[in-house]
Amino acid sequence: MAGVRVFYEDWQMECCGRPFAVGDEVAWRLVAVDDGDARGEHYGAESRVENHGGPDEETTGRVRAIELVRQEYLVHTDQRARERLDRAMQGEGPVILPSPYHWEAVPGAYTLQTADSCPKWFEPDEPARTPGPHRMHRTVGALVTLERTGAGP
Repeated sequence: MAGVRVFYEDWQMECCGRPFAVGDEVAWRLVAVDDGDARGEHYGAESRVENHGGPDEETTGRVRAIELVRQEYLVHTDQRARERLDRAMQGEGPVILPSPYHWEAVPGAYTLQTADSCPKWFEPDEPARTPGPHRMHRTVGALVTLERTGAGP
């Protein structure tokens, strides 16, 4: 039986997902993706996991392969915002300021890294403090080959 390719976005996993490994049986709410999907790049996936809405019915299946997706970005640093953040971090208490970084995905510039499991947390790279732009890579999720074993859309 051929598998379906599913993209599991990093923020979906970090928010309310459960880590999984090759060979695990999973049940996910899947949404079909197309070229006009407002959520952006899906790295060749036919569906994406939607933990915040989507269909009521879950698709069940066995994980046959996992590839972590490392997207390349151009990162620009707003020096004045960076300096405000540095000053605020010297004080006590919570600090709420906009990010001094603007991440711009480079279309089509990503790599796939074979993995035995999907982590719960995806560690971001720390951008440089200089204005840039800087080229950086960030793991943005997992591309999963799922062999359907039960019900689902």
